[in-house]
Amino acid sequence: MDFGIVQFTSDRGLKPHVLAPLIEDAGFASYYVPEHGHIPTRRDAAHPRTGDETLPDERYMRTLDPWTSLAAAAAVTERIRLATAVALPVQSDPITLAKTIATLDHISNGRVTLGVGFGWNLDELADHDVPPKRRRTMLREYLEAMTALWTQEEAEFAGEFVNFGPSWAWPKSTQSHIPVQVGAAGNEKNFKWIARSADGWITTPGEEDIEGSVTLLKQIWSDAGRDGEPEIVVLDFRPVPEKLEKWREIGVTTVLYGLPDDSVERASGYLAKLAGKLGIAPAVV
Repeated sequence: MDFGIVQFTSDRGLKPHVLAPLIEDAGFASYYVPEHGHIPTRRDAAHPRTGDETLPDERYMRTLDPWTSLAAAAAVTERIRLATAVALPVQSDPITLAKTIATLDHISNGRVTLGVGFGWNLDELADHDVPPKRRRTMLREYLEAMTALWTQEEAEFAGEFVNFGPSWAWPKSTQSHIPVQVGAAGNEKNFKWIARSADGWITTPGEEDIEGSVTLLKQIWSDAGRDGEPEIVVLDFRPVPEKLEKWREIGVTTVLYGLPDDSVERASGYLAKLAGKLGIAPAVV
């Protein structure tokens, strides 16, 4: 089990190329960033945490582009994985997005992890002409089409939402397979989707029964005939040794923590303190 940092990026926080080296130097294994292209001012979709149309944080309207952010981080780091928690692929053109992610994997020497979501903000999805009842199918097609572009000499895809004939597209991903993790509630419906179309699960901030959910996911994973174990990424708020040891025992692969990002001094101090509590040694250059 390793530990990573998730930054709720915004135009008011530390820039990724400033924060990412601090994360790497402190010994953490990964750097995750979110995606929201825009937030419609007229809102009907309920936020998972507030239960209504209100948003718990103004950074939803100020989020930086994840791929530009991770490219900036890639340029100033060497080891940490560069990931999204979560990206919304169906809000982009899949061919263009495949190129962007493959380029990021290329320039980072194969350090990309693609965390994706189905999209709770239906108002946002609507402006991208994403049909709410078909967004899961649309996401599956996007991932399959992008994988084809990342791995096949001549890629093609025919689906309900993505269609292109035999095509050349380089760079291919540096990794033989870019890991895909799904950020969603821990339930049977989502776990069946993960077992079919992804490599792992990212918990939601309000997830309560981590142990029960992991057990369910592993059973569904096995029943689907998947080899190995699913990747399991848990969003945590405060490190408790007994809790972390239990998560390690049940197969959690990564635990993520947020951080204050209003200054280098506060971020550095927090990272050092958190690393000490987790028993993480600073990176050796």
